[in-house]
Amino acid sequence: MKALRLGIIGLGNIGRFHAGYALEGKVARCKLTAICSRNATTIADFKAKAGAIQTFATEQELIRSGAVDAVLVATPHWQHPASGVAAFEAALHVIVEKPIAAHKADAERFIAAQQRRSKCVFGVMSQFRAEPRYQKMRQLIQSGALGAIVRVSWINTDWFRPEAYYTSSEWRATWRGEGGGVLINQCLHNLDMLQWLVGMPTSVRGFCKFGRFHDIEVEDDVTAYFEWASGATGTFVSSTGEAPGTNRLEIAGTRGRLLLENGKLLFTVNEMDAVEKCKSADQPFAKLPATTQEIPFENAPHAHAALLQNFVDAILDGKELLSPGAEGIHAVELANAIVYSSLLEKMVALPLDGAAWEGKLNELISNSQMKKVVRAVTGDVASSFKR
Repeated sequence: MKALRLGIIGLGNIGRFHAGYALEGKVARCKLTAICSRNATTIADFKAKAGAIQTFATEQELIRSGAVDAVLVATPHWQHPASGVAAFEAALHVIVEKPIAAHKADAERFIAAQQRRSKCVFGVMSQFRAEPRYQKMRQLIQSGALGAIVRVSWINTDWFRPEAYYTSSEWRATWRGEGGGVLINQCLHNLDMLQWLVGMPTSVRGFCKFGRFHDIEVEDDVTAYFEWASGATGTFVSSTGEAPGTNRLEIAGTRGRLLLENGKLLFTVNEMDAVEKCKSADQPFAKLPATTQEIPFENAPHAHAALLQNFVDAILDGKELLSPGAEGIHAVELANAIVYSSLLEKMVALPLDGAAWEGKLNELISNSQMKKVVRAVTGDVASSFKR
């Protein structure tokens, strides 16, 4: 295979965005050969712009067409596993938009389907993994430069969304359509980074406000507390109703601190390990000298294209995936656990009981009284990479 034939399932905002850069040739050895949408107008508009690309009204038709070697799934959350499983059963490679599923139990079923087709490559579009800032933080942590992790704090409230965002689609911000709100949609990237940098916690306590800022039934304001097996603790705060928002990630270790904020990564290095200083200092108010340096980084020029390129290279050359699909379960699990803990009003141990949360989520869907109002969106939002 000299080039990968790619099909895109779903042509909403993010699907059109992926199609755009694929058609512009930003991914080497990748040719967009087919697209699928249930919206006839969308298909017609795309066909007029893209020309000789096969179009299909259903994903089953695209998957069975023989026109593709791999699919990029860009449908609403609940449909991700079904689309991916169907593609695996047809021996196609799959890269899926985040989240890989709306809840952990579905994610487990999705992963199991790929394991039955182990030759099929499975990726997830967690594009923050392609950003040099996070790669450099991970390298410093894994090298031991930070010492043992003590505390993690991420204030991530720059996800502001007006009411028009939620009324733009019927599936948005509903238990049935998304399985949650800010956590399962916007914060999946941040939760993926959290566990990618410092590993999965062993317990979580969530405090969620449901529809605090918007006329929605799911969470749009969140504070969470984490504990790790090592004794480290952490907090995570997010919202789609706060403005101006903050994006401040701080990771403290025994040998120093990493701080990412306002486009700068600062590394403060202690003169010696803080635990050693605690035990060896003979003065009751002894200070621990430290120096701070800025770690330079460039933004990834096109993080989504970089992940799709990595996916193509994994298929054609056997390159290691930067964002394996099976790892997509971790961010989903954290999002589910925070909401579940909030509803139970108690700490939840991890790994999360996926079946228990699935049962609770089905209960929320069954009891939903939400009457969604959908309004047309003005302007072209296809270029936005934030869903």
